[in-house]
Amino acid sequence: MELESIVQFLENKTILVTGATGFLGKMLVEKVLRVQPNVKKIYLLIRASDNKSASQRMHTEVIGKELFCVLREQLDTDFDPFISEKVAAISGDVSCEDDLGVKDDQLRDVLWTEIDILINSAGTTNFDERYDVAMGTNTLGVLNVIRFSKKCVKLQMLVHVSTAYICGEREGLIKEETMFYTGKPIEETTSKLDFKIEQELVAQKLKELRDQHISEDTITTIMRDFGSERAKLYGWPNTYVFTKAMGEICLRTSTEILPLLIVRPTMVTSTVNEPFPGWIEGCRTVDGVIVGYGKGKLKCFLSKSTSMLDLIPGDMVVNLILVALTSHANQSSEFIYQIGSSLRNPIYTSDIQKFVFQYFSKNPLRNKKGKLIKVGKLLLLSNMAILHVFIAVCFILPLKVLKLGSIATCQKFPDSYSNNKRKVKLMMRLLEFYKPYVLFNGIFDDENSEKLRLKLLKESWEEMDKFNFDPKSIDWENYMMMRIQKN
Repeated sequence: MELESIVQFLENKTILVTGATGFLGKMLVEKVLRVQPNVKKIYLLIRASDNKSASQRMHTEVIGKELFCVLREQLDTDFDPFISEKVAAISGDVSCEDDLGVKDDQLRDVLWTEIDILINSAGTTNFDERYDVAMGTNTLGVLNVIRFSKKCVKLQMLVHVSTAYICGEREGLIKEETMFYTGKPIEETTSKLDFKIEQELVAQKLKELRDQHISEDTITTIMRDFGSERAKLYGWPNTYVFTKAMGEICLRTSTEILPLLIVRPTMVTSTVNEPFPGWIEGCRTVDGVIVGYGKGKLKCFLSKSTSMLDLIPGDMVVNLILVALTSHANQSSEFIYQIGSSLRNPIYTSDIQKFVFQYFSKNPLRNKKGKLIKVGKLLLLSNMAILHVFIAVCFILPLKVLKLGSIATCQKFPDSYSNNKRKVKLMMRLLEFYKPYVLFNGIFDDENSEKLRLKLLKESWEEMDKFNFDPKSIDWENYMMMRIQKN
């Protein structure tokens, strides 16, 4: 593998990105435009009724974000003309079997003729998404991307953004294996996952429900439960990672002739360096804990002090993608890279506990009445049983006592009743969200990523700093303090 300059490699390239309105997708677009303004064209496949609507979404949900402020400052008045020349939004959807929903014949021909790199970062990340919706994007959407890729005559690389947690319930060192046909440890496996069977079950279930003329809201609830049930049957904690695992199975069975790069990040968090430190979108990973704790609503957390949270900044994931695709372009084979921090630079729950206490003790938030919120040390509870007892004693029991009292009593203490109810709801939501990850006992091997990084060092690669993806370079205390401040 001879590694050329990434900046040179990206010059005059035509790139199609799916999922560009997502967290990683827009970071990748921004990085390419900033480091290589001579990229030929970046097409963004965006769900919309037509190309005009897709363009509106692009400007609102991608280009208009704070993420692009560095590039905007660099180009000044040339920013808008530059974007118009280099970036184009296309109405389409990976869940559409017919050419990703691209209806314009002439445009399709241009894409098939010109595309050099296709990056599939599309996916629904809702843990409790409807099974049919999640499968349509995370699983069958991958098949549709593959079909489209095979028509691209100049294609040098198909990049698929997956997740490290497709491994399911495994423990110990988790290698960059080719495929996971079950989320359970091998010795517990009784059947092998077949996405075609799941596809048939989804179609059958939907038909049964619609034949009964059930409301769409009820169908949504039933299909969410159905997805969770099927996921847990095979050893995955939720519909998201289950359908992402099936997406990789689709890749394995359908890409014999394509140069394929699979990138599996762990829990993706805010930027550590580029385009500036601390950029985040939405409430991701530990942000819910930070916000809930700072507001005084979260007193405990399900975890051991020795537990690791496998966090990785989003800009490092983007850097790995760009380095790896440059390294393996035009090689008709499959390359898998896991990227996380648990192996080389772990951060423990006790670290986060310490950081949030230090910050909010010195910088307390104020409640709605303007009073400073005093925080205590976040209590770590090591298992589900202890956590349920804690919630029951501290919140649910007082709630029931108030309910058993007279109406006058409830009216006398409306704040106590409402606050306890909100706290229980918040805790149970966070519990469901974090349980599979804070109790996770695996460590993700990143041997391929480390080998690539060491090769760059050996060659004294001049772009090393510009495309850093070394988790050992993260100063977790500085990073978390910055992140808490941003929240």
